[in-house]
Amino acid sequence: MKTLILGGVRSGKSRLAERLAQQSGLPVTYIATALPGDDEMRRRIAAHRKRRPEAWTVVEEPYALAGVLRMHAAAGHCIVVDCLTLWLTQLMCGDDERFLAERDALLAAVPDLADHLILVSNETGLGIVPMDALSRRFCDEAGRLHQVLAACCDRVVFTVAGLPMVLKGDPL
Repeated sequence: MKTLILGGVRSGKSRLAERLAQQSGLPVTYIATALPGDDEMRRRIAAHRKRRPEAWTVVEEPYALAGVLRMHAAAGHCIVVDCLTLWLTQLMCGDDERFLAERDALLAAVPDLADHLILVSNETGLGIVPMDALSRRFCDEAGRLHQVLAACCDRVVFTVAGLPMVLKGDPL
């Protein structure tokens, strides 16, 4: 079962992903993509760390997501990736060639991964069109990424105010 969880900031995406991972009853690997660039982000990361069960394996990887996914995917195992939009932002702020290679590698890897995969990402396409080119490109790239991932996932969930709405696949 591959699940894509989308929603706005503080919509309950991560909590839902964590609950689904715990309910799977499988060993969990949590792949965290955030970089602690400022105090506010360090506090967010600390809150996520505090919430996660100690038994989970945590891998912090801000760039080479496909390689880490392939390394940790195994039958009878659950992988949570939180969050794709942070990963996308970090790559887009760097070298464009690396961004394209990492994005394509992720899109090639996901369909081949075994068992339980839970991907968390911010839905950025519901607001106004940003005024600057980089922000517009980010929204476009996130939207394209979500569309491709949604097509290859078994279940897609949109969260609002902590409430999950299943857009595709089996109910929660």
